[in-house]
Amino acid sequence: MSSRSAPRSSSTRAQALEQGRESFRKQVWGAAFTQLSAADREAPLDAEDLAQLAQAARLIGKEAEGADLLSRAHQAFLSRGDEQPAARCAFWMGFSALMNGEFAKAGGWLSRAKRLLDGRPDWVENGYLLLPDGYRAFHEGDTVTAHATFVRATAIGEQFGEKDLIALALQGQGRALIRQGEIVRGVALLDEAMVAVTAGEVSPLSAGGVYWSVLEGCGEIFDLQRAQEWTSALERWCASQPDLVPYRGHCLIRRAELLQLHGAWEDALEWAQKAGEWLSHPTPKPGLAAALYQVGEIQRLRGRFAEAEEAYSQASQLSRCPGPGMAQLRLAQGRIEAANALIRRIADERMEAGPRARTLDSYVEIALAAKDVAAARSAAGELTGIAARQDVAFFRALSLRAAGAVHLAEGNAREAMAELRQSWHHWSELQVPYEGARVRVLVGLASRALGDEEDACMELAAARQAFERLGAAVDIARVDALLSSGPACAAGPLTEREVQVLKLVASGMTNRGIAGSLKISEKTVARHVSNIFTKLDLGSRTAAAAYAYDHDLV
Repeated sequence: MSSRSAPRSSSTRAQALEQGRESFRKQVWGAAFTQLSAADREAPLDAEDLAQLAQAARLIGKEAEGADLLSRAHQAFLSRGDEQPAARCAFWMGFSALMNGEFAKAGGWLSRAKRLLDGRPDWVENGYLLLPDGYRAFHEGDTVTAHATFVRATAIGEQFGEKDLIALALQGQGRALIRQGEIVRGVALLDEAMVAVTAGEVSPLSAGGVYWSVLEGCGEIFDLQRAQEWTSALERWCASQPDLVPYRGHCLIRRAELLQLHGAWEDALEWAQKAGEWLSHPTPKPGLAAALYQVGEIQRLRGRFAEAEEAYSQASQLSRCPGPGMAQLRLAQGRIEAANALIRRIADERMEAGPRARTLDSYVEIALAAKDVAAARSAAGELTGIAARQDVAFFRALSLRAAGAVHLAEGNAREAMAELRQSWHHWSELQVPYEGARVRVLVGLASRALGDEEDACMELAAARQAFERLGAAVDIARVDALLSSGPACAAGPLTEREVQVLKLVASGMTNRGIAGSLKISEKTVARHVSNIFTKLDLGSRTAAAAYAYDHDLV
């Protein structure tokens, strides 16, 4: 009986193996993993098939299984004397461990790869081994050495026509140049690397690494448009590859940040929580603090203080200084002294331009709440310097808002107005609704200081509508207080004549009756009623009457 069953088993394995290879060629990663795994259970796969199975596992999100399979592929190559592919497997084992913060494991695998390459300068894998050296120099702040290392890696990639190596090295060059302040050259190299990804020139695993790093680079300089453009391009590329899991850890965080800035807070929270789950298992990985911090940011903005506090606290346990969010939370809770003390401590930390700019923005707001105008002025001045050096629209918008807020606090409402209007223009172009609404609140206060109460009410009402769409509970409450404190603001963005018409609508008058009462034409009344419905987002005279009663106009 056993002699008859063996051919059937062999035939089944051969079929699964061929199907797995075909699925891999077609980039149907889930099927490739299932089919190759089935063949492997019948009898161990050879080295090349193990390497493909390892890649398929990682592409569908099975990181741990992928690592085990790649280690088996490495051993299989070694056992038959193929040291070059064995060295490449060792490199990828070490490089992946390095990205996951497993530094001892990374060192061991990279050391093995170097030993296998010793005395073989004509192997392209020498270029790959330059990548960890470049990243190490980059993260230690030695961007000159990092850039030079990535240039050498690019040259080796071009020598051998190795597209993956070229793309990885180009994005490394770009990141180093951005850190040196050469933003135009830097982003051009990031774009070149991403063009190779979306053109299908780069393997899917390397593509994920390039995309993550490009998003990181865009995040450092808050180049929202470029980040969104490449995200959309990558999504189209991924759509052709069923089962692909391209967004891991850091990618998820950057997506959450983009969604938050563009006002999609529910989606942003979901992605940030997914990032936290991904980076938590099986052990905490680098970037978990950033994921938790992002969760805290969204919860704070929505007024969910307990959830925000928990997320910020967890992030602080993993990172010395995750960001100014906790200080902002203390401000929202009305604990101004605690917020001021905390933001001062955070501002003493060393950080790159992007995090520094966000910290200084928070510093200005908190210092002004604490009536420390001198400290706010100093922070706003430093922020202006960052914006001048970086020449990034996001930084310009931050610096103009900070300068306007300080001038407003100093009693220079007219000068503040000019800066705030420019800031709002930048936020509008960047399509960042929350930050734009914050500026409109300041514009409203500047208008009030200049004696233009009608414009103040319109700006505050517009800001409130934006906050309501976002679900920014704390900001809604603050604007409501500002609206109720202005004599003309109870009616929101309505003109004096529209308020008169609204009162009469609420009293039950028809358009003809209102026209006779106010000595205007019925057509004019109809226009006023239409404007009232549009401005207040109302759908009927009954709703208008309810609004009038709710706002004490009747």
